[in-house]
Amino acid sequence: MTLLELDDLEVRYGAITALRRVRLTVGDGEIVTLLGANGAGKTTTLRTISGQLHPVRGSVSLDGARLTGLPAHQIVARGVSHVPEGRRVFPRMTVQENLLMGAYRDRRHARTDIERVFTYFPRLRERADQVSGTLSGGEQQMLAIGRALMSRPRVLLLDEPSMGLAPLIVATIFKVIAEINREGVAILLVEQNAVQALKIADRGYVLDNGGIALSGPATSLLSDDRVRQAYLGEDG
Repeated sequence: MTLLELDDLEVRYGAITALRRVRLTVGDGEIVTLLGANGAGKTTTLRTISGQLHPVRGSVSLDGARLTGLPAHQIVARGVSHVPEGRRVFPRMTVQENLLMGAYRDRRHARTDIERVFTYFPRLRERADQVSGTLSGGEQQMLAIGRALMSRPRVLLLDEPSMGLAPLIVATIFKVIAEINREGVAILLVEQNAVQALKIADRGYVLDNGGIALSGPATSLLSDDRVRQAYLGEDG
């Protein structure tokens, strides 16, 4: 069953067309990865879904209900949470205060949800009262994902969650992404580590110059020579 759908999406920055007639779906319970070179339109896609950018044509819908034109906070309320590239935690707030900010629209279940985040990321429990600006990059990424989960999303948008992190932390992040998905959250993942992304994804799309160049099951994309040469650093 289709949960999130982008239909004929076109986004411009002034005279520059960033997305060209993009069609993309994420099914209920799926992990879908979005691959592409820098500047291909991956971050623009996520920002458009979450209401930070507005398309000049096309639509974004969740479970058949149109999201296009809604302000970002209403899109969160409908069930879409966005973890942006660069984490963007509130550096002067503690870990716990950051998590509570993720539950700003409804704090009735905040304590239960914080415990859930701490189960995913035990390191955050140890640092619950620590100012977030003093956390390591990996801990800040854990916090950014945890904060997004506090709104109880149906779809989680992740933009480059492994960027700049040590391999051990990357492994932890991807393990938790898979756990979150197993608990029923659909995920749209933008990720520089194409191999890691395709290994945990059900399906994938490849963006090139703002348009969808390839799509298919993740296993098929992993074995596609064009993907291997362009994004996996292999010659075939």
